[in-house]
Amino acid sequence: MLKLYSRYQNSAGQRVRTALHYKNVPFEYISIDTLSPEEYLEINPQALMPTLDVDGTVVGQSTAMLEYIEETYPDPPLLPADPMERLQVRAFSQFIGSEMHPVSVGRLRRYMEDKFNATEEQLEDWYRHWCSVGFTALEENLRRAPRKSDFCFGEGPTWADLYLVPQVYNAGRRNLDMSPYPLIVAADAAARALPAFQAGMPENQPDWPG
Repeated sequence: MLKLYSRYQNSAGQRVRTALHYKNVPFEYISIDTLSPEEYLEINPQALMPTLDVDGTVVGQSTAMLEYIEETYPDPPLLPADPMERLQVRAFSQFIGSEMHPVSVGRLRRYMEDKFNATEEQLEDWYRHWCSVGFTALEENLRRAPRKSDFCFGEGPTWADLYLVPQVYNAGRRNLDMSPYPLIVAADAAARALPAFQAGMPENQPDWPG
């Protein structure tokens, strides 16, 4: 059985566990809160979340995990069959994973606090600025999409939705006004209505503190 090391409030881990739920792949969820930092470093030298253990082979980085899951468990697919649609989905996803997600990670915020004495207000302004820049670009991507859908692309969820839902969730936690992004809000709602996306939400993880 696959082992997924993550935490309830880990956006990259949420992408992976949602994909596993969507494809009905059994896995063991292991909260890193049950491990010391030293123990987790032994498991994953990058010390980042999530980590996937596949029969003793341990890897980090959620996109690599999603590639493996898609190749190993192809049904139901989370990438379109059409190469151009697949290209759009990958590009949309990587924009979130590479450009938007990194500016809000905890270790970056801690570094800015320690090194530059950034206040909480400054950090929140930083987050809201870059999140707004990112969502503006994504909204335009969806507006220009040739095939309209309740989801980001196509008739069902794809990687684009896997990446989008945690990003919108985090924006909600920080009270970002989402009214300028109606297509994003609609795609997020369509995905969240699916059982697999609900199963992947932070509040539905066993280590959720609420």
